[in-house]
Amino acid sequence: MAMPRVDFYHNAPDRLAVAVKLAHKSFANRLALVVIAPEERQAQAFDRQLWSLPPLAFTPHCRAESPLASETPIIIARHLGELPAHLRASLLLNLGQAVPEGYERFERILEIIGQDADERLPGRERVGHYKQAGCTVNFHDLGQQRAN
Repeated sequence: MAMPRVDFYHNAPDRLAVAVKLAHKSFANRLALVVIAPEERQAQAFDRQLWSLPPLAFTPHCRAESPLASETPIIIARHLGELPAHLRASLLLNLGQAVPEGYERFERILEIIGQDADERLPGRERVGHYKQAGCTVNFHDLGQQRAN
């Protein structure tokens, strides 16, 4: 089995806003997405933003424990163990500070690193983990994109 491709979006001024944009993009491209949000407050905030951003739009999503999880394109979970066993998604968005256990089953992983030092160090550790595991790692500097 091939190791996943990992895309790091760094220098994000607002990690949650970037996560919502990536979720909208995955839905528009008809890609099933699993979002790992280990902190309940973070999961709730992400859920709320998917209901309201952009205005007058809705991106179908639910929590992993929902009976509709296997039919919904975007699933929010606190960890991969919450997912239904038969769920198939190729894309994983990690909002946590650690590498999610079981990430290898995905084709592509999205990681977002903010501008604060307390986010950069765990982000560097995740980069090192993925590289050591043999994943292809790509970087997207959101700070440079804003300047252009």
